[in-house]
Amino acid sequence: MTAAMRPATSACPACSAAPSAEALARMNEPVKPARIMLSLPTAHCAACISAVERRLLQYPGVSEARVNLSLKRVSIEAIPEITAEDMIRELDAIGYEAHELDAGILAATATDKRGRDLLMRLAVAGFSLMNVMLLSVAIWAGAADATRDLFHWISALIALPTIVFSAQPFFKNAWSALSVRHLNMDVPISLAIILAAGLSLFETIQGGEAAYFDAALSLTFFLLAGRYLDHRTRAVARSAAEELSALEVPRAIKIVDGKQQTVPIGEVCVGDLVLVKPGARMPVDGVVSEGQSEIDRSLLTGETLPVFAGPGTEVSAGEVNLTGPLTLRVTAAGGDSSLHRMADLVAIAESSKNRYTSLADRAAQIYAPGVHLLAFLAFGGWLMATGDFRLALNVAVAVLIITCPCALGLAVPAVTTAASGRLFKKGMLIKNATALERLAEVDSVVFDKTGTLTAGMPELSNLEAHDAETLRVAFALAEASAHPLALALASAARSAGIEPARVTELREIPGYGVRGHWQGRDVRLGRAAWLGAEAGPETATWLQIGAAPPVEFTFNDHLRDGAEEAVARLIAQGISVYLMSGDAEPAVASLASRLKIDTFQAEMLPEQKSDFVKRLSDGGVKVLMVGDGLNDTAALTAAYVSISPATALEATRVASDIVFLGSDLTPLGETLATAQKARSRIRENFGIAVLYNMIAVPIALSGFATPLAAALAMSASSITVSLNALRLR
Repeated sequence: MTAAMRPATSACPACSAAPSAEALARMNEPVKPARIMLSLPTAHCAACISAVERRLLQYPGVSEARVNLSLKRVSIEAIPEITAEDMIRELDAIGYEAHELDAGILAATATDKRGRDLLMRLAVAGFSLMNVMLLSVAIWAGAADATRDLFHWISALIALPTIVFSAQPFFKNAWSALSVRHLNMDVPISLAIILAAGLSLFETIQGGEAAYFDAALSLTFFLLAGRYLDHRTRAVARSAAEELSALEVPRAIKIVDGKQQTVPIGEVCVGDLVLVKPGARMPVDGVVSEGQSEIDRSLLTGETLPVFAGPGTEVSAGEVNLTGPLTLRVTAAGGDSSLHRMADLVAIAESSKNRYTSLADRAAQIYAPGVHLLAFLAFGGWLMATGDFRLALNVAVAVLIITCPCALGLAVPAVTTAASGRLFKKGMLIKNATALERLAEVDSVVFDKTGTLTAGMPELSNLEAHDAETLRVAFALAEASAHPLALALASAARSAGIEPARVTELREIPGYGVRGHWQGRDVRLGRAAWLGAEAGPETATWLQIGAAPPVEFTFNDHLRDGAEEAVARLIAQGISVYLMSGDAEPAVASLASRLKIDTFQAEMLPEQKSDFVKRLSDGGVKVLMVGDGLNDTAALTAAYVSISPATALEATRVASDIVFLGSDLTPLGETLATAQKARSRIRENFGIAVLYNMIAVPIALSGFATPLAAALAMSASSITVSLNALRLR
C-alpha cells in the first residue's frame, strides 16, 4: 500500500500538541560531553599537571581534565558549548602554551594490534612452557616406560598447538623471506622450532627416552619476549606524520552570505572566506582579505618575532593569529595545506630512514645460510655414515639449536639497553632501536637556532638604560598586549619591582602595538615604523611618550645552558658543525660568530631545511640534526639520526630518534662518545657469538650434544653477551 492510499490517523488536539515518546526520549537523553585534546609542549613536571588540571576544572562546564605528562597532552571533557580556543586561553593565562589536536585521528592511530598480538602469544607460550617443564621434571626424576610415554604425549598435546599458535610471527616472516628466495633471521629460528618439535613428536611415537618439547617451547618463549620488547621500543616512536596530521586545525569558521558557520575543515574549499579570531591557529592556507594583525610563524618557520599581516598577506595553516581578527580567502585546505605537505615530507623521510640495515640484520644475511648448510651437512653426513635416520636427525636439530641466533639477536639489544640506561642518567632518552648505531657513524651536526641552541624566549637587555618613569609607562602598555616582546618587557619590569603607571584608554592596534593616555599625553608601544623610528639590527620594541622621540627596548635570546661547551667539543672531535634557522640573518650570523660556527644559513623554510640535510646526505655525509620546531620536523626525519629537546612539540619529539630531557646541551658530546663505545661492544658481542659457534658447532657436529644440551649452551652464550653489554654501565 502506498503512502497516498493509507488512511490518515486521527488524533485529538491534546495528543497532537503533546510531544511524542521518541521526542521525550531525546529530550531526556543526557547531553554527551565534548572531548577536547590539547598538546602541552611546555609541561614538564608534576606541578605542571596540577596547575593545568586545577585551572581547567575551575572553568564552568568542564567535567574532567587529565594531563598525560609523557605524551605532553591534556584530555578535556566539557559541555559542547566549550571550544578548544576557550581552553587554550585559560592555559595561556597561567603561562602554558597549548595547541589543539584532532582527537579522532589520535584515537584512530592509537590502537596497537601487533603489540597485543605478540603479548598474547607470549603469554600462551609462557603458560605452556611452565606446564611442560613440570612434566619434564617427573621424567628427569626417573619416570620410565608407560609413565614416561604418557607424560611425553601430554607434553605433545600442550606444546604442539602452542607452537603452531605462538610461533606464527617467526613462521610468517620466514615464509615471506623464502617466498622471494631470501634468508632472514627468522628462517633458522623457525627451522629450529619446527625440527625440535618434530623430533620430539617422532621420539614420542617411537617410545624414545628423550623428547625436547620444553626446548622448542623455550626457544619460542624467549624469542617472542625479545620480539615484543623490540616492538615496544619501536612503538614509542609513533609516526611523526600522524602527529602532524593530528595537529591540523579540525574546524574553521566559514563566512557564508555574511554569516559565520563553524564547519569541519573538509567542508572548506578554495575561494571560501574563513574568519580567524585572535589567538587561533590558521586552519587553511590563504590570503588576508580583511583585517590587520600580527602572526606568529615560529611553529612553521622558526621566526622568533611575529610579523605584520594585512590585506594581501599570504598565511599558512598552523601559523597563529595574535592580535586582531583576520578574514582569509582560502588558497589551500585540508590535504593541500602547507602543514599537510610538511606531514608528507616527514612520511617520505621516515620511510627512507627505515631502510637503514642494522648490524644484526647484516650479520644475519651471512649467518643464516651458514647455519642451514651446516645442519644439512650434519644430517647427510651422519645418515651416510651410520644409516640411522633418527641419530642423523638428532644431530641436525642439535646443530640448528646450538647455532640458533639468540646470541646474535641479543648482541645489539643488550648493548643498546645498557647504553640507553647510561645516557638516560645524563638526560638523553633513546627512542629508536638503531639510533645508537647510526649516531656512532655521524660526521656532521646540523643545529637549529631558536629553542635549540638558544632558549627561544626574548629577554630585555637594556632595562637599566631607561629611567623609572619610562619603565612604568612601558610596563603599563606591555601588560595590555600578548605580543612576545611585550610579555618579555612586562616580565622584566615585574621582576625589577617596577609599578605600572596609570595609563588609561588602553587599546591594542592589531599589527602595530598598544596605545593609551597618560597624564594627558598619547603613549604608544610597538613597531618602529608605527612610531616613526628607524629599526636597527637588534630585536626591539619602541616606546613614545607624547611628542618625545621614541626610545628603544632591545632584547636578546640567551644561549641554552651548555651550548658553547657542546659545540666546542664537537668541533674538537673533528665533526663539522652547521647552523640553519628560519630567523633573520643578523641574529643567526651573531650566534654563529659567538659559537665559532663557520657555516650558517638564515631565513630557511621547512622544505629548505629538509633539502639542505638531504644534500649533505647525498654527498655521503652522516648528518645528526638537532632541532625543536615544527619547521624542523621534516629535516629531523630526513637526517641520518636526530635529537630534539623535551620542550619541543609532540610531533617534533616523535620525529626524532633521541630526546634530551634537561635544558643543558653539555651531554651531547658525551652521547656521541657513548654511541661509539656501544658500537665497539656490539662488535665484541658478534665476536663472542662467532667464538661460541667455533667451539660449540664442532661438538654438535660430532654428535656429542643432544638438542637439550644444545639449548643450554645457547642460553649460556646469550648470558655471556648480556654480561659484556653491561660493561657499558
